[in-house]
Amino acid sequence: MAATPKPAAPRPKSAARTRVVRPRDTLLPWQARWVADQSRFKIGLTSRQIGKSTVTAEEAVNDCLARKTDWVALSAGERQSLEWLRKAREWTEAYQVALAGYTEDRPGGSEALLKAAEIQFPNGSRILAVPANPATVRGYAANLVLDEFAHHEQPDAIWRAIYPSISNPLRGQFLLRVVSTANGRGNKFADLWDKAVRYPAVPGRGQWSGHKVTIHDAVRDGLPVDVEELRAGLDDPEAWSQEYECEFLDSAAILLPYELLAQIEHPLAVEMAPPDWWASPGDAPLYAGLDFGRKRNLSVLWTLQDIGAGAYHMTREVLTMQGLSTPAQFEILRHRLPRIARLSMDYTGPGVGLGDLLVQSFGEYDPAKHRFGKVELCTFSQALKCEIFPRLRSAAESKRLGIPVSRVIREDLHSVHRVTTATGGITYRAPMTDDGHADRCTALALAVRAASFAGVPGRISVPASQRTAALARRRRRTVH
Repeated sequence: MAATPKPAAPRPKSAARTRVVRPRDTLLPWQARWVADQSRFKIGLTSRQIGKSTVTAEEAVNDCLARKTDWVALSAGERQSLEWLRKAREWTEAYQVALAGYTEDRPGGSEALLKAAEIQFPNGSRILAVPANPATVRGYAANLVLDEFAHHEQPDAIWRAIYPSISNPLRGQFLLRVVSTANGRGNKFADLWDKAVRYPAVPGRGQWSGHKVTIHDAVRDGLPVDVEELRAGLDDPEAWSQEYECEFLDSAAILLPYELLAQIEHPLAVEMAPPDWWASPGDAPLYAGLDFGRKRNLSVLWTLQDIGAGAYHMTREVLTMQGLSTPAQFEILRHRLPRIARLSMDYTGPGVGLGDLLVQSFGEYDPAKHRFGKVELCTFSQALKCEIFPRLRSAAESKRLGIPVSRVIREDLHSVHRVTTATGGITYRAPMTDDGHADRCTALALAVRAASFAGVPGRISVPASQRTAALARRRRRTVH
């Protein structure tokens, strides 16, 4: 006779069931939809600052844990590459996998691009992050993330270099992930997105799986952002439509490409001059540009020295100030102004107060009003941008500038885009980052403007038309 089974012991009523939170459970719904999509070719047109690099990094890490494979992420620049890899490392740690190694190998000198920074996994998988450059990506055989692809410097050349590697069936069925904010028409990302919309998963026409996520979509999915506050802070309707609402509005080009910056980086250019340097007399005149920032942005004073009779200007200091009050910034600047022949400064918004203080002490430079002091007050209008940034590009192309060998400076100067709007107008834009809003680039452009008023302290070069008018006035006074 079979034994009667004993009833199962009841669970203690006091024992609470704890839900285990996996790393993927922390993803927002739109991110979860992205990783759930197992398509080989995925493209994402997304708003700024909603976590697209975070989700592509998670997908790469998860895949590396599941199997032995390699992923390569190409970002728009060196800073972006390291930031993407930092997110991948955080996901790796979240999955509690010991890192076999984590290295950042960056060249010095005048090299504009880093080598691959890498994460190695115990099972032999690897994740590499590199800045987008056709020369560095050719030959990689791995799954691929093109991060902020619309902002890559040479997207067509990069596509030609990398696509054969991931599409060769002899090397394996590699995955391709392309994500970016919009950056105008006329680039490879916009072309790929149009194909994803027109021919979704149609054999022979691209077979792209498209994901579009605006800032409004992300907020509905739980992103903790005050949309109206963000829109008011940006204060640029066209930029808002493109950067946050995923509308392709115009075409854009990088103002200072990496190759151009590499040509003007100079080992004798310095970021910070020693304190006694400003106190010592100097024969060669100094010219400076000041981009003022009070709380959110940096204040940057970029000082150039004329060492070629107006033909060449070497950087002697790139002074950055953050979170300093206007009086505190004035105290720092007033010890430098005696040696500076001309200062062109941002006289917009909060910069008005500092400009008034500097003019009170050192005089205003405004030939139209017959004022020949040191400080030129520049209201940042569209016309001014279209004057100073092309002049900066021209000075770089003619190799009349020497700038420090610095990753931070290089990335700042590289971040400005020349934008052609839908109506045919020209403007200049740069993304807002943790390191500012292209403040160094603006300060350098203002310094180049200041240097264009050729002369030495006490002598001002005035345009010929103004000299002729002044001579006529003196003659009239002499006659009478």
